[in-house]
Amino acid sequence: MQNHGLKLKAVSGLAVAALIVALTILIWRPREAADSAPLEAFARCLTDKGAVMYGAYWCSHCQNEKKAFGKSFEFINYVECTEKPDLCTAASIAGYPTWIFPDGRRLEGEQGLKRLAEASGCALPN
Repeated sequence: MQNHGLKLKAVSGLAVAALIVALTILIWRPREAADSAPLEAFARCLTDKGAVMYGAYWCSHCQNEKKAFGKSFEFINYVECTEKPDLCTAASIAGYPTWIFPDGRRLEGEQGLKRLAEASGCALPN
């Protein structure tokens, strides 16, 4: 009988732990998605307008630019110049990061979200 009681306590403990984990996931996941949604729209807008960021993995300013977008950077049209040097040479990339717009405008160096919004006309979330 004691053995059955121990098993019941163990199963109950596991059930409570599983419930806590499930609730934690449900509570935090929507908040994370909601936080990235406004920047996702901004990143998609930049891409829709034809903006391209050229950079290199070792470039600290490129890393700062990427971090500003967070997970939404995946929606940016990005060219990694260490992997595609021919594209960067053809675009006359002399420094990183460089943003190029379809009308030929170039923004060289770390820009930040506000400057990119001004240059592109894409709305930056509040």
